[in-house]
Amino acid sequence: MKSYIYSFVLVIVFVSCAGKDEAVNVQALNQQFISAWNSKDVSGLEAMLAEDVHFLQGEVHYRGKAEVAQKWVRETTGTIADLKTNVVSSGADSQTAYEGGTYSVDVLPAGPDQPYGIGEGNFILLWKKETDGAWKLSYAQLEGLPVQVKNR
Repeated sequence: MKSYIYSFVLVIVFVSCAGKDEAVNVQALNQQFISAWNSKDVSGLEAMLAEDVHFLQGEVHYRGKAEVAQKWVRETTGTIADLKTNVVSSGADSQTAYEGGTYSVDVLPAGPDQPYGIGEGNFILLWKKETDGAWKLSYAQLEGLPVQVKNR
């Protein structure tokens, strides 16, 4: 009888530990991010940012949630539409996850007589697991080609 109890306790311990160190579905994290971006959900995007997030693009380097939220998220969401990514590389473990590849986005006209554009380039989004178990965007890097006029 004791061996059954010990076996039962061991099974409970192993089951309770299972899943704690599983890799996250990075595709789902990035899809949530892209959906929020395309729907211009600024508060949703900001909620995905880690407190110590970094954003890099060319010579630009924003640090921290407040700066990244203001200078990247808030100032950019109204200027682009239809963000799409093509993932070339991805990986995930129990603490970090990333996807990298190429992106394309429609660039909205700056004024009534201005043309639409298309922006393309390379990206990497790196997610880290916080101490509370939430996954937050820790690093985003975009390297864009010059915007091209979009034929409508």
